[in-house]
Amino acid sequence: MKKLFLILFLITQTSLAQDMIPTSNGSIKISPILHGTLVLDYGDLTIYVDPYGGADLFSGQNSADLVLITDIHGDHHNQETLDGLDLSNAIIVAPQAVAEKLPEGKYKSIEVLGNGESTQLLDLQIEAIPMYNLPETADSRHPKGRGNGYVLTLGGKRFYFSGDTEDISEMRNLSQIDVAFVCMNLPYTMDVDQAASAVADFKPQIVYPYHYRGTDGLADIGRFKELVNSSAPSVEVRLRNWYPEN
Repeated sequence: MKKLFLILFLITQTSLAQDMIPTSNGSIKISPILHGTLVLDYGDLTIYVDPYGGADLFSGQNSADLVLITDIHGDHHNQETLDGLDLSNAIIVAPQAVAEKLPEGKYKSIEVLGNGESTQLLDLQIEAIPMYNLPETADSRHPKGRGNGYVLTLGGKRFYFSGDTEDISEMRNLSQIDVAFVCMNLPYTMDVDQAASAVADFKPQIVYPYHYRGTDGLADIGRFKELVNSSAPSVEVRLRNWYPEN
């Protein structure tokens, strides 16, 4: 009970924070929205990651210039949310499996990236990173090659968005990541121990546990923080409330 209270206290203390990541040319604002959804603002540029939960959650946010979508599942490609937003001036970056489902004529453009590919858009570098379940099986919820994690270089800072993945070698071998968003929800992705172990390998400067609601409720992000603090003390773990209804 004491441990649960500590977790809730930590979340409450930070849930309303809009984190600022300093760069040499202004700060990047991070706004958690819900589950695996967030907004980044940098200067005049606004980026949505996996918009989900309904358009009302984006009330007060700037309109998107860029939208990153990781996979086909409804908590990542959520067409209802997309349709409720004005994305007429937004570039959508998505894997082929998502792009095939997007309606034409509603966005500025749709840019398809496959695993291992990269592109320059809006003066940003975007790299598509594999995301998949282990072991690799024919009936995997997230087969290798269908979805993308992303590494986004913004203001000289490298942001990693894991998407739905386990602790794959492509994650563990990442380098020079400034800010990472790492999932942990069974049975869909990985458990807390796997996530902490992977983070200890690639050592981002800052890591946010996100996408941590599974079939048994919310993952123990307090334990994740303890494990990372123990094995990789140089990594700053930031706990934020991605589930304001709880």
